[in-house]
Amino acid sequence: MGWWNGSDGTRLLIAPDSNATESSGRLLSLLHPKSGTTTCYLFNNGVLQEINWFKQSYRSWFLGDYVCEDGRIFTATPVDPVFMMLPLFQEARMKKGDDPGKFRLLEEIIFVNGYPGYQYLLPVAENCMHVVCETKEIGSSIFFRLDDSKVLSWLSYKVRKLKETLPLLDKNYAAQDEKDTLADAVSILGEYVKDEPWLKLLCNNLNLNFPVESIKSQEMEVLQSSMETNLKSSNLFQGKNKSEKKSKTAKQTKKAKVETESRNIKDMFSRASRRGS
Repeated sequence: MGWWNGSDGTRLLIAPDSNATESSGRLLSLLHPKSGTTTCYLFNNGVLQEINWFKQSYRSWFLGDYVCEDGRIFTATPVDPVFMMLPLFQEARMKKGDDPGKFRLLEEIIFVNGYPGYQYLLPVAENCMHVVCETKEIGSSIFFRLDDSKVLSWLSYKVRKLKETLPLLDKNYAAQDEKDTLADAVSILGEYVKDEPWLKLLCNNLNLNFPVESIKSQEMEVLQSSMETNLKSSNLFQGKNKSEKKSKTAKQTKKAKVETESRNIKDMFSRASRRGS
């Protein structure tokens, strides 16, 4: 599969569906729902996945029968397409003041000049946007209009699920105050939602101060460490935690394990070389 920006350099892409091919998977250039900047996503078998880039200069990857020495690796993780559609539906209803806005055809809403990738998401949008929209059927056509109360309920559900998950990632989350965990969950969600109006409305609904405080750096390390651990278990990622200075004892143990495995691999190649000579 060619890389989205046209580069000829070799990249390793790890996606949940390892059967992704050029016919079943497609790289799309879309607007990030928070920043509005052009971002690359993988659309494969009806699942939208966000692509994240890692570079470990001290690691190499096996790519088929050869080694990629500079450590470039991309991972693709599923993302709820409602996040991607929310800014489009917000703008499309042309809401003014207390007016709820206009109902629009789905084809009109997801048409973004210069970003044809949205057209591939048409079937997904039709299936998932009912959760945050009112709909009206006229003949064989279905018209959509974003509904504030539905969006707020959907965001609250996302926050609740995050709040339940965070304490399972690390003992630091389990030990902290429940309101701090709630604020962290909102902060994570805020990476995919614009501050106005949704994040502000969400904070008001949850009795949190707005703007919500950013996640502490230590907690961000926990999330990244958890993600790296999952990748290492697939034997495709042997990264090292970038934040050594703030690592806890448990992370130091994981790091030592990675380094030990690295030495074992080096020893294996050394023994193979001696036998060959």
